[in-house]
Amino acid sequence: MNIEEIKFDCLYFKGTVPCKPNKKDHSLCPTCTHYTKLNKKILIIKLGAMGDVIRTTPLMVKLKELHPNSHFTWLTLSPDILPDDQIDIIYKADAIAFFNLTHESFDIAINLDKEEEACKLLSAVNSKEKYGFTWENDHISCATEAAKHKLLTGLFDQLSIQNTKSYLEEIFEICHLKFNYEPYLIPLDQQLSEKWKNNFQTLTTKKIIGLNTGCGPRWNTRLWPISYWEQLANLLIEANYFPVFLGGELEHSKNLELSKSTGAYYPGHYSLKEFIALSSQVDLVLTQVSMMLHIATALQKKLILMNNIFNKHEFELYGRGEIIGPPEECICFYGNTCKKGTSCMNEITPEMVFKAIINHV
Repeated sequence: MNIEEIKFDCLYFKGTVPCKPNKKDHSLCPTCTHYTKLNKKILIIKLGAMGDVIRTTPLMVKLKELHPNSHFTWLTLSPDILPDDQIDIIYKADAIAFFNLTHESFDIAINLDKEEEACKLLSAVNSKEKYGFTWENDHISCATEAAKHKLLTGLFDQLSIQNTKSYLEEIFEICHLKFNYEPYLIPLDQQLSEKWKNNFQTLTTKKIIGLNTGCGPRWNTRLWPISYWEQLANLLIEANYFPVFLGGELEHSKNLELSKSTGAYYPGHYSLKEFIALSSQVDLVLTQVSMMLHIATALQKKLILMNNIFNKHEFELYGRGEIIGPPEECICFYGNTCKKGTSCMNEITPEMVFKAIINHV
């Protein structure tokens, strides 16, 4: 065959390696019956944090629905949290990725990060349509009018406090779309998930309550007291539930201590891939605002969210749970120190949380 016969505009064209049809049945251009003309090339820039990357995936679900047979590229700092079977190219943000992205063309390019490098990249990318945050006159700017609301709420606390839109409503509006409860996407290893299912079946037939005790080091004002976790675990055990302490390396010592003092199960901490599989087997998740919030949402788990310093309207639980805050509204908006001297997370009692759990499990 001749190079001129290659269908470079085919959805399956991979650039430097054989395409799936060629691997499957040795199909060749130009007579291949699998040829599908590429609709659009779409770029999403969402670097991190990891939880923010997860909660941006409903946007891609919507874009796939609106633009079938399109090619998707995603730039991020957290490629492991994205499902590679749903996205054609996942770039980890580095100099090579930036070079590649500024040397190709897109039909739609979206940047949902306000970081300077992300804004400058959207400005430099060749795309017919651009949405989100860009760079003009040496400062952050909006690609369209629709991004102004999100920019302003990010710059001024007073405006952020007044916001009544969820994060998903905001990012859909930025892209001139309407959020209709499109689901999250997450890479779930079915074999690992089945392993944890079998593991739990050997331990219990009771409802499994995942207690995620961490929230990362950035905003320590989110932390619930260790003694409260202990009291809650005891309440759950007495009520014939099976509490399981969850967390990462930062929570390992805490969870070992809690498991020892309560007798509740702690499986240990694992890689992200295995943690997702483990989490897929619990019936309900309790967490402070953390990456676990987004993993549980992606896994469509029932969820109790403890929140104090963030705008509660930001979070979308898809009707599967409840947000619990202190009785009096927190005054430390996005604060890492408590203005009262004692964190208002202490005002969210184990009894309050226990009641919410049994109402939803």
